[in-house]
Amino acid sequence: MRKINKVVSTVWYNKENYHRLRNVFPESEFVYVNFYDKERLAEEAKDADVAIILGDVDNCLLGENNLKWIFCDHSGLNGSARDEVFAKNIMVTGAAGRSAPVLAEHCIYFMFQHCYHTKELLKAQEEGRWGVEGSNTWRGLYGRKAGIIGLGNNGKMLADRLRAFGMDVYAYDKFPIKGYDWLAGKFIGNNGDTMDYILENCDFVILTLMLTDETYHMFNRESFAKMKKDAFLVNLARGGIVNTADLTEAIQNGVIAGAGLDVIEEDPLDSDHPLWRLPDVYITPHTTPQVPDRQRRSIEIIAENKRRFENEEPMLNLMTERDRFTAVPVTSGFARLTNSRMPKEEIEKLPLDKYFGKRGWTDPAEWNYLD
Repeated sequence: MRKINKVVSTVWYNKENYHRLRNVFPESEFVYVNFYDKERLAEEAKDADVAIILGDVDNCLLGENNLKWIFCDHSGLNGSARDEVFAKNIMVTGAAGRSAPVLAEHCIYFMFQHCYHTKELLKAQEEGRWGVEGSNTWRGLYGRKAGIIGLGNNGKMLADRLRAFGMDVYAYDKFPIKGYDWLAGKFIGNNGDTMDYILENCDFVILTLMLTDETYHMFNRESFAKMKKDAFLVNLARGGIVNTADLTEAIQNGVIAGAGLDVIEEDPLDSDHPLWRLPDVYITPHTTPQVPDRQRRSIEIIAENKRRFENEEPMLNLMTERDRFTAVPVTSGFARLTNSRMPKEEIEKLPLDKYFGKRGWTDPAEWNYLD
């Protein structure tokens, strides 16, 4: 049985949840370090077995140390799936699945925006105008076709909900899809299937897959040309899966109808980018309403993986070679801050509670004790 003698953590949890996290490791030394104090983090990691970190795996954790497992407290591991991390042969896991229910809701929010022509309705309301021209041709979700690209945690949650709306749901995944035999169609990449049926026939094409070297710019001019002219794209995955220039061109030229985008490869999107002003494009700034106590859901994943680690069982959400992403540097605002080279004195002046939520504590002694 593997032992965990020391844990170092940088996650931004409130006092109650940090106490819960500390009690997941009752027999271990538990050390908190500010995520921006890279020098101290590297020092504490030298004799630590486990690191529980706010962002992607930082280079300061890739030096000489005792780390065997790193938990990244977010779902996508593409920012960590780079050559130098794989070379260290450290197990890296993430928090995939913790927000799946609300991510599915977020997708449906975009779909409803499209169905109900929200921009037109809000403009009519602002003008006190009853009725919108062409509204007699609008259609809801019932009886329409939705294609989900990537049937992992988020894709499955979404499929369940779209089924309840009476949609015909299709799914594409690289790997076999277990269960979900009620799907109108399953397409498996490793079996030689393509996405073409979904692209050519679905009213909504929804991206819930990982960003890897293989999926980078998977949606481009060629993909959009295969889609229906009235098709609507939703991207709740990662911005780099969609070529932004090709998407903009496709919507401007009427190749597809529009898009709902929570993620864009240019993060944040420049204020004068044409996507902001296209009629059937809806943008949210990589922000989904939280599930009740998202931190606690992460802790549940950590606790299960702690049990698996000690018993040498397969880990949940383990980063593997298939996740490798080296196409372009990860440049989201979150990644720039959590893995910043900015001096810690400058980061301490930032309104960190605004970005990460209120912690409600200043001294780790407030939570760093065992029940």
